Amino acid sequence: MARPAKFSRTSRRRAKAKVRGKKKDPIFVDGQRPRPVYVDYKDLDLLKKLTNRQGKIIGHRKTGCTAVSQHAVTRAIKRARFMALLPYVGE
Repeated sequence: MARPAKFSRTSRRRAKAKVRGKKKDPIFVDGQRPRPVYVDYKDLDLLKKLTNRQGKIIGHRKTGCTAVSQHAVTRAIKRARFMALLPYVGE
């Protein structure tokens, strides 16, 4: 007795991984990165986007920052925390 063919052998192949586009660096000013890279610690709207709900700094892979701008972001977030503009611990 022959088994019914539910799936053909060609349909069992793994789907190809989708290629992600490169994320834009959020530290651009008018489409250009400022040199030297400086992120203002008083720009709370930008800094809140780069921290999660617990108050942790989001990594560069998720934000799309380059290494140089990620260092500047980290420095600005730590300054804002010290000046009590951002909380050390979130909710």
